[in-house]
Amino acid sequence: MKLRIFTEPQQGASYDQLLAVAQRAEKLGFDAFFRSDHYQVMGDQFSGLPGPSDAWITLAGIARETSTIRLGTLVNSATFRNPGVLAISVANVDHMSNGRVELGLGAGWYGVEHSSYGIPFAPLGERFDVLTEQLGIITGLWNTPHGEQFNFSGKHYSLTNSPALPKPQQSPPPIIVGGGGPKRTPMLAAKYAAEFNMPFQSMERFTEQCGRVRGACESIGRDPKTLVYSSALVACVGANEADIARRAAVLGRDVEELRANGLCGTPAEAIERLQQWSAAGAERIYLQILDLNDLEHLDIIAKEVMPHV
Repeated sequence: MKLRIFTEPQQGASYDQLLAVAQRAEKLGFDAFFRSDHYQVMGDQFSGLPGPSDAWITLAGIARETSTIRLGTLVNSATFRNPGVLAISVANVDHMSNGRVELGLGAGWYGVEHSSYGIPFAPLGERFDVLTEQLGIITGLWNTPHGEQFNFSGKHYSLTNSPALPKPQQSPPPIIVGGGGPKRTPMLAAKYAAEFNMPFQSMERFTEQCGRVRGACESIGRDPKTLVYSSALVACVGANEADIARRAAVLGRDVEELRANGLCGTPAEAIERLQQWSAAGAERIYLQILDLNDLEHLDIIAKEVMPHV
């Protein structure tokens, strides 16, 4: 199992804090550093200061200040960016990182941040239509051979005689699709994704949704084994009960609730929990790290947990 670090900068993070986490994660041997794509703080236990940052601007900077760790988004909101511009941005950062980026893309869900920053927020069905077209456009642009043009005509976007440049360094960067929708989400994953992610859910819901994704793959003639299956868990690991309680308090969460729903406890408890997730079919786990000043949290997971999973 691969362990990845997942951050939520909208809760309050400077570029320097994100960079410090990414560099420590790289040094410790974590598989990847990912960040969310949100423009407003959630909940009242975090201040949100200094304010939101753009996902691909920060990842571009981190790309130039790291060398081996993979970088990506979990997940970009399709409501935020034109798909042609997003394809260019990701391709640029892929070259800046020497081929280390991955694109998570979803329909968007947090209405408050849209109204706060003047971003249109359509009903869910329309947002899924937008996401579907964006996935088709981005993959189409990246996969169009050099010297040929890409055209697309949809309800929300039209591209005419696009040179489909620049090409990313990877051919192409992996795309991550996730979520719990019973019909459209599994089919989008089957058609476009290298990885399916079901975050912050029970193992039962994870295995049920992965089964739908496998079924969608089979319905279009794709081998379900060509997809990576992953989840995300809130991390709260400590050497002892005092450490665990201290970290849970920063998150504003109850220890026993975190033990039930996240990756919470001693290293031995974390190892057992991750082994259960592996048995359920998870090949990657994104560890949601909410206290970005607590780099020792990464240390204990890397040294005491990661070698055993």
